[in-house]
Amino acid sequence: MEENKTKKISRLEFLKNTGRGIFLAVLGAAGGAALARSKKSSAVWQIDPAKCTQCGRCATECVLRISAVKCVHNFSICGYCNLCFGFFQAGQRDLNSGGENQLCPTGAIKRKFVEEPYYEYTIKEKLCVGCGKCVSGCTAFGNGSLQLQVRHDRCKNCNECLIASACPANAFVRIPAASPYITKEGNENKL
Repeated sequence: MEENKTKKISRLEFLKNTGRGIFLAVLGAAGGAALARSKKSSAVWQIDPAKCTQCGRCATECVLRISAVKCVHNFSICGYCNLCFGFFQAGQRDLNSGGENQLCPTGAIKRKFVEEPYYEYTIKEKLCVGCGKCVSGCTAFGNGSLQLQVRHDRCKNCNECLIASACPANAFVRIPAASPYITKEGNENKL
């Protein structure tokens, strides 16, 4: 009888060990999948300013109600112009900062006098919808210090980015998360 009882314990132990083994295999597979996802997410979406055509789709195609794409100002190449074509609508004779003269539909760009003849232009990101109108004006008639960039504190980093699929210039690229921004000088850094 005791010999039979020992076999039953052995079978029970065998089943327990098998159950543990299966559990550990499933846990290992889940951990491996999570690790693969984390490595995959080490790349983020960004706009290559050299390819961007300011088509306006960044403002309308994002899965977020207000796009994760925002205008950023690269102060290192800004001319601090009195007549900024990213701020004023084309054809302005009077450099009046009134809303009717501004290119930005949401008033996201603020103009501040520095010293004659220089002005500083800053972006209020909460107001920016990523339409690219200011970037288009700055690129066409200025030095291109305004550019569109995906702001990663807002972006969901979708696997299939809707903006990327709608971008006619293929300006959306995947870059390392460690250097998530691209400047017009070609240097990746944090803006």
